[in-house]
Amino acid sequence: MVHKHGFEALDRPLKDIFRSASGASSELPFGGKVIVFGGDFRQILPVVPGGSRQQIVNASLSSSYIWRNCRVLKLTKNLRLSTSNDSVEIEKTRDFAKWLLDIGEGNVGGINDGDAKIQIPEDLLIKDSSDPISELIEFVYPSLLDHFNDENFFHQRAILAPKNDVVQEINDRLLSVFPGEEKQYLSSDSICPTEMVNENLDDSLCSPDILNGIKASGLPNHRLVLKVGVPVMLLRNIDQKSGLCNGTRLKVVSLGQRVIQVEIISGSHIGDRHYIPRITLIPTDKKLHIKLQRRQFPLAVSFAMTINKSQGQSLSRVGLFLKKPVFTHGQLYVALSRVTRRDGLKVVILDSDGNLSNTTSNVVYKEVFRNL
Repeated sequence: MVHKHGFEALDRPLKDIFRSASGASSELPFGGKVIVFGGDFRQILPVVPGGSRQQIVNASLSSSYIWRNCRVLKLTKNLRLSTSNDSVEIEKTRDFAKWLLDIGEGNVGGINDGDAKIQIPEDLLIKDSSDPISELIEFVYPSLLDHFNDENFFHQRAILAPKNDVVQEINDRLLSVFPGEEKQYLSSDSICPTEMVNENLDDSLCSPDILNGIKASGLPNHRLVLKVGVPVMLLRNIDQKSGLCNGTRLKVVSLGQRVIQVEIISGSHIGDRHYIPRITLIPTDKKLHIKLQRRQFPLAVSFAMTINKSQGQSLSRVGLFLKKPVFTHGQLYVALSRVTRRDGLKVVILDSDGNLSNTTSNVVYKEVFRNL
């Protein structure tokens, strides 16, 4: 998901540094140092806010001048999918892995201008249900009220959706039934000092009601409601060495006035406990007409999360809720490929009329594979 400019920004100073050190006019990429890139172009490409298909593809590493000096080494075995010694189970896993690759490469359904309608296998669907959302929640979090205190219950479970508003809806629903006393944290919002010198700034935009109502990607809400034991997600890098990175899933251990104690439940630091303070956050969303700064805990409830946030995680139970179809390259592939077993995945698809369906859109920009 890294923009090609990030790699190019590293390439140029390394060339300068090693050219100066040797005195030679070497133009070797990265100053002659070997760099290993890890990734999968079937997954979500660099995020370009409001970008067109061409802009997103052009932001990828395969569109950089660096790419012509790269040698592609392909991995052929899906190590996320676990297999048993049973020959039938091995065959099912192999077929599932191939189906995932076909979805990632746009070989299912026939891609037309980047979009295709594909049919999800019957055994992966929740269908013929009067309340499919409740059934999906029960699949991912079975007997929640009986198991919420289990040490590893939330470690490898999540409900995924393409957009934040659907994620918020599911999180609110689960938080309301989660046992325990709610604690509410309200943010302190203000205009950035750099904006105050702007003579054309409309004073009505600076009122607390307006600032408190602003919601932006990566920014915690003004009103944050939590309970002890609830899974949450960290929205900022705080201490990468200790595993406190943007996207890390945590479980609330205790709720204080000035700090929240959490336990890491994803990544390589599972079980570590830390205290999260309030920090001042400034959104980077260019669509906002004013520059806001919000002082709040950088946390969001994460019974459910967006597909983009789930990238890179391995989960034993995944519920995919497609109230609206995916909207960019690789989202469907990423969502379906988070599971470690085929029987750990269930999908709910709603059509434009809100009825259950067995087909959904898959978006693949095939031109990103052209130079591979």
